Amino acid sequence: MVNNLLTGGFTSIEQATSNIRKQNTDVKDSAAAQVSFQEIFAQKKSIAQELAEASQTQELKFSKHADSRLKQRDITLTQEQLSRLSEGTQKAGRKGIKESLVLMDNIAFIVNTQSNTVVTAMDKDMNEENIFTNIDGAVII
Repeated sequence: MVNNLLTGGFTSIEQATSNIRKQNTDVKDSAAAQVSFQEIFAQKKSIAQELAEASQTQELKFSKHADSRLKQRDITLTQEQLSRLSEGTQKAGRKGIKESLVLMDNIAFIVNTQSNTVVTAMDKDMNEENIFTNIDGAVII
C-alpha cells in the first residue's frame, strides 16, 4: 500500500512515462479541438450572415391570400411602390422584426420578413378599426 502511494500505482518508470506522455497528448488534442471549434463556429457564423444577406435581397413574394386581397380590394401597385415595399421589408428584417406592418401610401401590408412574403394587404378604407394583430414591429414608408 505504501509502495503504491510512492509509485503512484505504476510498476515501472516506463509505465509512468507512458502515462505522462498520454496526458500531454490529451492536453494538446484538447487545445487543437478548441481551435477547431472556433474555426468551425466562425465558418458557420459567416455562412449564416451570407444567408441572411441573401434573403434580404430576395424578391418580394405575395401569398395567395395577399394576391386575393389585392384583387378583391382593387389595389394595384406600381413598380416604384413595389420597390419601396421591398425596401421597408428589408429594413424591418434588419431590425429583427419577423412579422411587420408596413404602411405605405394609405395601404397597410403585413409582411413576413424571414420569407420576404406579403401575407395580406388592405387600404385605409378597408380597415375601419385600425387594429393590427400578430405583428412585432411596424415600418412607415
